[in-house]
Amino acid sequence: MPRQDPYGNFRFRVELGSATAAGFSEVSIGALTTDVISYREGTDPLHVRKLPGLNRSGNVTLKRGITLSPDLWDWYQQIATGQLVRRDVVIILQDLTGADVLRFVVRDAWPMKYEAGPLNAQGTDIAIETLELANEGIERVQ
Repeated sequence: MPRQDPYGNFRFRVELGSATAAGFSEVSIGALTTDVISYREGTDPLHVRKLPGLNRSGNVTLKRGITLSPDLWDWYQQIATGQLVRRDVVIILQDLTGADVLRFVVRDAWPMKYEAGPLNAQGTDIAIETLELANEGIERVQ
């Protein structure tokens, strides 16, 4: 049986809608959770049953160096001015050769937070912009 090593977390690309967005340095995929409902009928023993409730998808955070491209800012500004523009966001994990191995599809995402910075006059780091996305579900596709 051939050995299957885990994939590195450093080879990925992000597609925002139908366009590939280049240069993301970090992507955080929020936790997927299921609420627990405690339930007990009068004839049950002295303990509760645990039943699955609502499924919840955590926010997705995208970080990249600030460039002349205003695409993330423009998308956030659409939301801030009352235009709800949802997009499917696809995060594609790649193996060491650059081949696509799996995808995380973030359904109906929209930016809920935009952040630029921090900036530091004494530093040498890259200026980073962060976009946090609310969504209605995350799916893993191979």
